[in-house]
Amino acid sequence: MSNILVATDGSERSLEAARYLRTLVDPGSVTSINVLAVVRPFAAVPFASDFGEDHPQEHLSEGGTGYSFQRAAREAVERVAAELEGFAPEVRTLVWNGSPADEIVRAAKEIGADLIVVGSRGAGRVDSIIMGSVSHRVLNYAHCPVLVVRPT
Repeated sequence: MSNILVATDGSERSLEAARYLRTLVDPGSVTSINVLAVVRPFAAVPFASDFGEDHPQEHLSEGGTGYSFQRAAREAVERVAAELEGFAPEVRTLVWNGSPADEIVRAAKEIGADLIVVGSRGAGRVDSIIMGSVSHRVLNYAHCPVLVVRPT
């Protein structure tokens, strides 16, 4: 296992998934980790983050005209990358735009990932049917193994 993609949506669950990865994989077998956040450009909530909510003014776009989802996504990937610091020789951060599941699968293919790590929100059956499950779509369409870390 040499190249790992860790997807984050800014939630505490995705940070827990990164922590779990550290306990599961031998760091000597990892050459690089890519941490990816995907911002949905036309969604009601383009990027849902559990981080930084005590200071929403920090996420205002230039001029204070609106919430910067790009900034929130950047902070989320940086936080996960910091959690994985020293675990692999190289930890890169990526922020892409699009449908989260599609972009996670596309990124994994582009970087040649050997494993995708995602956190599960633990949504119930009805929420998954109505909203769709990113982890479920990634599981079904990824070219490589997917580790879905459920809430504890």
